[in-house]
Formats: sequence, structure tokens, C-alpha cells
Amino acid sequence: MKPFKAVLGCLCAGVSPLASFAAQQPNIILFLVDDMGWQDTSVPFYQTETLLNKRYNTPNMERLAEMGVKFTNAYACSVSTPTRCSLMTGMNAARHHVTNWTLNYGNPTDAKGNIIPPDWNFNGIQPDTVTTAHNIQNSTIATTLPQLLRQNGYYTIHCGKAHFGAKTTPGANPLTMGFDVNIAGGANGAPASYLGTKNFGQGRPMEVLGMEKYWGQDIFLTEAITREALAALEKPIADGKPFYLYMSQYAIHVPYDADERFVGKYRNRYDELLKANLKESEACFAALIEGMDKSLGDLLDFLDKHPKVAANTVVLFMSDNGGQGQGGVRQGRHNRDQNYPLRAGKGSAFMGGVREPMIVYWPGVTPKGVSTDAPVIIEDFFPTILDIAGVNEYETVQTIDGISFVDILRNPDKARERTLVWHFPNLWGETQNINEGYGAFSAIMEGDYHLIYSWERQSLRLYNIREDISEQNDLAASMPEKVKELSRKLTKELKRYGAQRPMLKATNAIIPYPDGSLH
Repeated sequence: MKPFKAVLGCLCAGVSPLASFAAQQPNIILFLVDDMGWQDTSVPFYQTETLLNKRYNTPNMERLAEMGVKFTNAYACSVSTPTRCSLMTGMNAARHHVTNWTLNYGNPTDAKGNIIPPDWNFNGIQPDTVTTAHNIQNSTIATTLPQLLRQNGYYTIHCGKAHFGAKTTPGANPLTMGFDVNIAGGANGAPASYLGTKNFGQGRPMEVLGMEKYWGQDIFLTEAITREALAALEKPIADGKPFYLYMSQYAIHVPYDADERFVGKYRNRYDELLKANLKESEACFAALIEGMDKSLGDLLDFLDKHPKVAANTVVLFMSDNGGQGQGGVRQGRHNRDQNYPLRAGKGSAFMGGVREPMIVYWPGVTPKGVSTDAPVIIEDFFPTILDIAGVNEYETVQTIDGISFVDILRNPDKARERTLVWHFPNLWGETQNINEGYGAFSAIMEGDYHLIYSWERQSLRLYNIREDISEQNDLAASMPEKVKELSRKLTKELKRYGAQRPMLKATNAIIPYPDGSLH
């Protein structure tokens, strides 16, 4: 792949990026939550407060929203690893081909169904700086975001879930991906246990590595890694270096272990949405959310204790996919209550699978307590963070699909046209309920219209998400021209990305593109 050269702004003649920006390079904290849905918070991201907003307690998210800009139209991929790979590379998932979650080297993680997924990159992304990484099959070589930040003077800290590459590959280790420090990050996509008393799942496939100092202690993982992150920040502050903290909480992913600091207030509490008391799993889920929020608050409190640092620190809050909607761990009507008013959840093409809570605070830049409906997708974070850092000229081995949203941070009222594309030619989860958007899909959103293509059924559905946020009214039959227009655009984008296509198991034939074309 030819190097991709990005130029986001003009550099003064004869002045290096480091010399030009050393005085004003802001510190950057990216707080990424795992499996957090659009409504898993007391912060309203819809037009009005919802019943789920009333269930949860996230005062520090409220605090951050009052400080900065709330994005009500922000998106990620429908499952974890594709999102994280897009964040680290600036590529759409259709281009980097890490389209499902990863774990063991050489082993795809697809569920069983009526399609055969393509030969996707189940070994994840790998850093272009490691020679041996170039020989790993079913992986994508990339110039990573932390690598570029480190090259431009940043002290880079990884804390929590990584999930970039399969076990034993260079991409599994954040230290090879451009981070100076790695706290608890590896190939695992979840913690085997949140409990220090259980050594965070020591010896199990999803064990959390590097947290031995807390083994046997009565401490929750969310708290332990937060303490480690705060300790790691002391070095760059003492050295006077700008820092990039990627605070990637394992919460609120399963298992729903009880965080005893918070779970008591939710046990057997009557819930207005469910018209019933919360079950134990749902009480633990709510406690996971509150514990995650405490972590955010601890970081904000730390900044308050260092006012000069706080005045020059950008905080970005985001989730990696929609809230969990499947399985017996959640309470309520299947695909109706867990992410209400959105339909479905993690793994689905519907809004419940991809729409995310997002907040950004940039001191002296973002206005306070405002919202924007400008569309943003996860690959946009790559050029945006570099833009914030003043890294305006750089080269990558990969093509960057993301578009900086710094202009929106400066002016949240600014209109932004952004065509969003999702591609998931895989099978995820314990059931492939195509009616609810699960199974292999591709989708496009342009303006208010969201078009979903089922690869197995070769069918198209169309929704106006501004008028029908719950996606109950399929407009495909009544708006055939819009369907034709968007299916052609989706096909064009998939071809431009070099997207892979699945095959039908019954025929071993590659399935046509959304517009019906074969080539």
C-alpha cells in the first residue's frame, strides 16, 4: 500500500512540527467505554430525557457535558474490535477488513449461519514499525495513532482494554502499537473477572494481564486500572511533556460482576420502563455504569488538582459499540427495552447497535453545555486527535477515511454533511435474528436516511431516523427511488474501500452488492 500523506494545516517554513507546537500542544484523554449504549447514562442524548436516563446515575458524564459539547449523532461499529481498529488507524472497517472481534491467532470468531464469511483479518491490525508483523496473514499493517503522537512529542499511555490484535501477534501488545506505557491491555476482549479477589480471571482465556499487584484484594477492576492511570500521569506532568491517555475501560462489558460500591441502590429497585423490579444482572449492569462514571470523575478530579494541566487538557468520551441487547443477561423485551428508544443492540445494523454517547471538552475552544447533531463516526477520531495535537503533516501506510471534526468543536452549530458506512460481512452472537438487524449486513446513512442491506436475504430496508428513531417504519416499498439511490452509493463506497463479501453456504456463490451488481 502506498504511504498516505495527510496535510491538515500549514506549517511555518523551516519550522519543525515539534518546535512549532511544543508550547501549546494540549494533553489528550480519550475515555472509551466498552459496550455502552446511547441511553446507558443519566445524560439525555435524545430530544428529551428517557426512562433509561432515569434508571442510571452518571453524575460525572453530566459534569463533562456541562463543560463541553455533547454529540447526539455519533457512531461506531456494531462490535468491538472493528471500532478499535478504526480508531487506531483512521480506516473504515470495510477497508481494514478486521470486521469481527478477534482473540486467538489464526482462528476466526464467526458464529454459525447460512453464509460463509469472507477471509477477513481475524488476526487484527499490526504496527508498521515491527518487521515480523508484515509476515502475519489475515492482518492489516498500519501506522497507528499513538505512534504518530509519540513521534510528535507525546507521552502515550494505554490503560484497560486493547483488543487490537490476536494473541501472540505484535498487535496484541499496546507497547508495540506506539504506547510508552501499557496498563492491563492485551488481546482479550473482556475481563474474565472484574474482581481482585478472583485475580481478574487469572489463567482463563480472557484474563486481565499485568494487574498482579491487586490479586487477592477486594477491589473492582474499574477502580484498579483508574488508580494505575492516575499514577502513570505523574511522569509526563513532572517532565513537562504533553500526554495522550487512552483510558479504555473494560466496563461495561460482561461479565456483570457485582460492584459492591454501587450495586445495593439498584437491587430490587422498581423500574418505570420495565414496570418491574430490576433483576440482579440488571442491578449489576447499572453498578458497572456508575463505577465507570466514577473513573471518569476521578480523572476530572485529578485534573482539578493540577489546574495548569487541566487548562490544557482535552477530554473525549466515546463508546465502542451499541449497548448489549441479546442474551439472558439483560432484562426486558428482546431488542425493545435494553436501548430504548433505539431498536436492537450490540451486533445489530439498527441504531441500537451503532449509535453512541459522545462528549468532548476542550478548554478555551468548546463552548459550555451545548449539543450538536453533526454526524461523527469512529474513524474520524484519528485525524481529529492529530488535529488537536497540532500534528498537521504526517504519513501513514494506510489510507485515512476519517474526517476531522475539530471545526465542529470550535463551532457546534456548524452544519456537517457526512455519509456514514458500516460493513459487517460476518456472523456475531448466539443468534442471527435478521429481522432485528443481526447477521451479515452493510449500511449507509446520509442525512436522515438509514439504508440496511442484509447479505443473507439480499434485501434492503430504509428508515428515516429523524422521524422514526426506533426504526419501526420501513420505507423501502414507499420510497423505491431513495432505496435505489442509497444502494448505489453504498455499493460504490464498498467497492472504493475494497470491502470483502460473504458467500451463501447453499451455493458457495459470492453474494451480490447492495445494488445487485456482481462486480
